[in-house]
Amino acid sequence: MMGGGQIFRMAASCARGMEELVAREVESFGGGDSTVFQGLVSWKGDLASGYRACLWSRFASRVFLELESFALADASDVYSRSREVAWQNHLGIETTFAVDCTLSGEPLITHSKFAALRLKDAIVDTFRDRFGVRPSVDVASPSLRLHLHIQDDRATISLDLSGESLHKRGYRVSGGPAPLKETLAATLVAFSGWLEGRTGDTLLDPMCGTGTLLIEAALMFGDSAPGLSRRQFGFMGWKQHDPALWQTLVEEAIAREEAGLLKEWPLLLGYDADPAMVAAAKKNIDKAGLSDQIRIEKREIARLASPGGNGVLLSNLPFGERLSEKEEVALLYRAAGRIARERFAGWRLAFFLSSPDLTDAFAISWEKKYRLFNGDIACRLLVGAVPAAEDEPFCWNMTEAVGASDDEFVNRLRKNMKRIQKWARKEGVNCYRIYDRDLPDYNFSIDLYEKWVHLQEYAPPASVDPELARLRLDHALQGVRDLFGIRRDRIFIKTRRRQKGSEQYRKQEGKTRMIEIREGSCRFLVNLAGYLDTGLFLDHRPVRLRLEKESSGRKFLNLFGYSGTATVHAAMGGAVTTTTVDLSANYLQWTRMNLALNGFSGFAHRTVRADCLQWLEEDRDFYDLIFVDPPTFSNTKKEKRVFDIQRDHVRLLTLAMQRLALGGLLLFSTNFRRFRLDPSLSEQFHVKNISEETIPYDFHRNTKVHTCWEITGKVP
Repeated sequence: MMGGGQIFRMAASCARGMEELVAREVESFGGGDSTVFQGLVSWKGDLASGYRACLWSRFASRVFLELESFALADASDVYSRSREVAWQNHLGIETTFAVDCTLSGEPLITHSKFAALRLKDAIVDTFRDRFGVRPSVDVASPSLRLHLHIQDDRATISLDLSGESLHKRGYRVSGGPAPLKETLAATLVAFSGWLEGRTGDTLLDPMCGTGTLLIEAALMFGDSAPGLSRRQFGFMGWKQHDPALWQTLVEEAIAREEAGLLKEWPLLLGYDADPAMVAAAKKNIDKAGLSDQIRIEKREIARLASPGGNGVLLSNLPFGERLSEKEEVALLYRAAGRIARERFAGWRLAFFLSSPDLTDAFAISWEKKYRLFNGDIACRLLVGAVPAAEDEPFCWNMTEAVGASDDEFVNRLRKNMKRIQKWARKEGVNCYRIYDRDLPDYNFSIDLYEKWVHLQEYAPPASVDPELARLRLDHALQGVRDLFGIRRDRIFIKTRRRQKGSEQYRKQEGKTRMIEIREGSCRFLVNLAGYLDTGLFLDHRPVRLRLEKESSGRKFLNLFGYSGTATVHAAMGGAVTTTTVDLSANYLQWTRMNLALNGFSGFAHRTVRADCLQWLEEDRDFYDLIFVDPPTFSNTKKEKRVFDIQRDHVRLLTLAMQRLALGGLLLFSTNFRRFRLDPSLSEQFHVKNISEETIPYDFHRNTKVHTCWEITGKVP
């Protein structure tokens, strides 16, 4: 008969990577002679150490108390040796039970369900022979759960003291997709170093999901037993359960929790971009009784700001399963690292990610990398200090003497550069045009994208000797290289011919090369090699800045969204939602990548693949701010649709204005030089040509690069 001061052999299972944490817990519970295996810690201790493990363990999944262990000569020994156990000492006729089985090594029995069935048979046959009746099996919610483990030729029968897995604390009332297990969340908190840091350090989870990390951190800081919220444990159906001992341990835990609540608490703060997750987190926190200790708000990564002081940024980061999603996630990680450097210098980072290959995306030197598992997924917890930001804008320097002083092209380029660079520095502009067909013999434009040069040659007419045109281009390229002192690999050359349909959007020959550049408060990926147009129309810079200024608190719609640069500006300006519509899946992905690069996720920023005219006819939502920048002409072979800006703009703008909310603003732009706005639009709406104020300084030679109108509704 077991009981009193009996010493048992017990074990706690856990996920890989948590063993040392469990071993330290076991020691604090009074366990001795502990041994650490992969995913398991065993020890010797009294019943109180097992009860404490169930009540207090933050990292273990289950706690087992060994009942019997014996060698197996053959498969029949599971049944015969189990018949020798005095099962009446552990359960009664009225007790429902279930049997689980695990196998390891080279087990004598290779079918776990068969082994579990033989143990079940041994128990019921023992009761039937002794008492004429047998206890019932209840697989779903048994009073007692028994565990059979067979390793090689040895069987061990244990009582599952925990019953349900210990990660089920009892406070989770609302969950999200792929929720983080509470035991893993506690492990992340422990390894983050937050509890070992300065007293009063803030803990901030910028992507908190349902709040599990913050709840586990609060339970740890407040010395609250994670098992206090549970009403049922496996040992409660065991005949040798000691209710008095258990009640004593529970009362002790309650006293410790009450004392913890009286401490001076640090700030525990969580953000999430998804309002559904924010609501779920608040429900879980309230159920855990921690509403006064944890604060949750809806906020994007882009809007992270330090609450002051020092602290730890700890988060279970999102991951992408498809390649396109993974690219967006990598950019979101890059944004998180950059924002941490800019706004959280002196803090510490602890980021948990399911894609270890994205470790370098943050541009942070990690001090520790913990290998952990989320289920069967190999993950990493990255821990390190946040360095101060060193992201200074690139500045061009021109050489003083380049070739002959009478070199007409170089002299013009130098003159333009001095004038435009002075303006750019004053205005904080990083990408701008420095040459636009100024000289008849040098028929190209040159744009600077931070430290890269983008040269577009306008194909010469048939009357110009191709060899002469080539020599002029070579001369210009050499002049650019000498003037700026740059290598060939920082100059991108394209030839622009008369385009038909959407050819300006088509991919060019050669490899795609995405480069990150800045515009105002935003960052964009431009492709200087892969497409004729780079993904950023420099002439629309004032329009984008206007949209950012107008977007605060508004719902924004971007029609013919292209790479989504206008959408990003609107999001950065405080748009409550953005919707970007384009027929191209590639450009919608580019939009999502640009959003992620700036720290915006998809919850408030919708991308829609559709024909804009057809979509406008079907959409029934209203938008406060609309941007319409259609191509001059486009067609699609599959749907056999043809769009002509001159022919179709009345229908397009009329449909768009039907989606404009009362008091809203629509900006319409086109680069078709022969475009004429239909007078009927001015009869229906207030129309104002604002082209003069939307042409930037660096495009002063080409004021017809686009035409822009603002359109608002007439008050009835």
